[in-house]
Amino acid sequence: MNRAALFDVDGTLVDSNHLHVTCWWQALRQAGHDVAMHDIHRAIGLPGSDLIAHLLGEDRDTGHDDALSAAHDTLYAGYFERLPRLRGADRLLRALHAQGWRVVLVTSAGGVELDALTKAIDADDAITATASADDVEAGKPAPDPIHHALGLAGAVAERSVFVGDSVWDMKAGRRAGVTCAGLLSGGIPKLDLESAGAGRVYRDPAHLLDDLEHSPFAAPRT
Repeated sequence: MNRAALFDVDGTLVDSNHLHVTCWWQALRQAGHDVAMHDIHRAIGLPGSDLIAHLLGEDRDTGHDDALSAAHDTLYAGYFERLPRLRGADRLLRALHAQGWRVVLVTSAGGVELDALTKAIDADDAITATASADDVEAGKPAPDPIHHALGLAGAVAERSVFVGDSVWDMKAGRRAGVTCAGLLSGGIPKLDLESAGAGRVYRDPAHLLDDLEHSPFAAPRT
């Protein structure tokens, strides 16, 4: 079986988490919801509908969810041409690809947003496939996106590593049975990532690349 290097995108490979926070904050305020940016930040990484439920509660009027998501998407689209790749992201993916890893992106983004993110990463030659939340019934922290990514790579959990920046990433990876590595580049504290399942935590993709020989990607895989 192949070995898979699975990567979240927002906050992990692209420096976009705080842009999402700002766009969700504006969309929520326009709809009359006063939600603190800190709380929104902690929810980033959830699929849109789950993020709204997490912030506004299950007893909200769900009839406004689509409008909230659309407002966020419209605001965020204004950044598509300016999305910054995180330091070392492209080099990390290419290094793993050269070592024989099947690199798969695991993201809730799709369509033109995903196109903008992959353009920012600029490492298409190293990416085997992309697993979108649109392809599964439940997004992170459910393990479904990880399982789907493993299927795309033809890999098993025991031989694979998932890198993410959120608590939701780590929970999804742990539930799927893959080894998890966390990045601080999304703004979530190290202790939170470790408590959610991260075996190792790095500052950003460049830090992981510098330590690749001692990282979970270097551990023997049976």
